[in-house]
Amino acid sequence: DGYLGWPTGLIFASRGCTVKLVDNFFRRKVTEELGCSPLFEVADMHARAKLWNSLHGSKIETEEGDLRDFSYLREAIIQFKPDAVIHFAEQPSAPYSMSGINEAQFTLTNNLLGTLNLAYAVKEIDPDIHIIKLGTMGEYGTPDIDIEEGFINVRHKGREDKFLFPRQASSLYHTTKIQDTDLLYFYVRTAGLRVTDLMQGPVYGFWVPDMGDRTEFATFFNYDAIFGTVFNRFLVQAVAGVPLTIYGKGNQKRGYLNLIDTVSCIELAAKTPVKRGQLRVMNQFTEVFSVNELADIVIEAASKLGIKTTKEQIENPRKESEEHYYNPVHTKLEELGLTPTRLNGQIVVAMLEKVMQRKSFISESAIQPTVRWN
Repeated sequence: DGYLGWPTGLIFASRGCTVKLVDNFFRRKVTEELGCSPLFEVADMHARAKLWNSLHGSKIETEEGDLRDFSYLREAIIQFKPDAVIHFAEQPSAPYSMSGINEAQFTLTNNLLGTLNLAYAVKEIDPDIHIIKLGTMGEYGTPDIDIEEGFINVRHKGREDKFLFPRQASSLYHTTKIQDTDLLYFYVRTAGLRVTDLMQGPVYGFWVPDMGDRTEFATFFNYDAIFGTVFNRFLVQAVAGVPLTIYGKGNQKRGYLNLIDTVSCIELAAKTPVKRGQLRVMNQFTEVFSVNELADIVIEAASKLGIKTTKEQIENPRKESEEHYYNPVHTKLEELGLTPTRLNGQIVVAMLEKVMQRKSFISESAIQPTVRWN
């Protein structure tokens, strides 16, 4: 039902697959509770799937369910008999995970128990099912060496072995993602599961071609400080006429990708399932930018629409390195056939124009950070 899951469902349905979407609607509930609803209206999951099926003759099934409920999950897998399970069911917000003990507990129990239940159910029912799990580049942190794709060879005192690349998370959310990787790798080694773990960078955008121009097929587009990614937040700030908020110095670098490329990467992973007893890790991003570079791109594109905006540095609410080396490898997905969608002025202008249509619905108060790591 969420930002990435819904468009992923559409792309598989449009390719002739039978798709089952399961969600517990956490994102809908919590964004309403926190007053940070998405910019575009998001239709009910069951209703929009029914509409999609009627228009395209595709088969999208929908069901409310929770991965923390092992009995439910087990029965759902037995009934549907999937070739692949795409695991998007983790609480996805670093600020939310750092906002209080209740949120921290939920992040841990939701993310870890959900992943454990999925691995265990697949182990019991059919270990040939390909688990595709969405990880995050944030698992790696910002080490002072090149970041490899998942694994690294270590030579120590004359001996050599291969290990998962060291992880150094900067939030509780990212820490649970590390533990998810470890859980799945454990069941890969002990039960012969087949798992692809996609270390994704921050995603921007709100449209994929399979949506067409139907507003009923819109996905979640959060721009707030809890669930919104930085580039999406900048787009909305520019349209709202407020300065783009730069956390700290703004030299933090990350790997970014368009929503279009996210669903393409998932599709490529599904088309090339790994062997039994294999964990494949792929770094899922297309370009590296600093926060300042992203802000400058938005400011330049906004000027073409007659929108004047500036940058504003604020105290960084997070505990993170603001000056760091960052050189992550990302070759595996392009080797599988990914054609990257490069960020350019034309793309940014088109996104700004779309945001402008919803300008009156922007909540400026939701943009400013309210959660501090310390």
